[in-house]
Amino acid sequence: MRKRFKVFTLLFVFAAVLIIAVSASAQSTTFSNENVDYTFELPNPTWKMVSEPSKIKPNVEYVFGDRNSGYLEVRKLSVKADSTMADIIGDEETKLRFVQGYVAGREEQFAGNLRGTVFNYEYIRSGRTMSGRMYFLRADSATIYTIRFTGYKEKLLSIRNQTDSIARTFQVRK
Repeated sequence: MRKRFKVFTLLFVFAAVLIIAVSASAQSTTFSNENVDYTFELPNPTWKMVSEPSKIKPNVEYVFGDRNSGYLEVRKLSVKADSTMADIIGDEETKLRFVQGYVAGREEQFAGNLRGTVFNYEYIRSGRTMSGRMYFLRADSATIYTIRFTGYKEKLLSIRNQTDSIARTFQVRK
């Protein structure tokens, strides 16, 4: 009886580990496209591509379910070699100042495959508080990639671990 119980327990543990391993590996997908020189991991299958990059428009866009729950856009910026991250963020912030209800947030240092700075902000859309989180990642002295996330404030906050994960896994192909 004890031997049968041990075999059953062992089989149950093995099956549980196998199920967990399969479900964990199935959740992450890699973005890669021949029209851009970068890749990143999407940690959740809820992220859906809404704009595929092309040679004419090299930006990629994703939504997390719908645009208000989470919107992601990746852009490549060519900058002067002597530009500081503060200069680049300042240029982007100047554009945001005209958005209704814009309030600048704090900046944070960030490190993943590329190093950079995160800029947080809030604004109003249709009477709802929205949030933005932009990752400025330096690929080289003349290239910055921006990964912009926007959405309802509470929704974007709830997927912050995913936004950080996407930015951490962002890398330039050689």
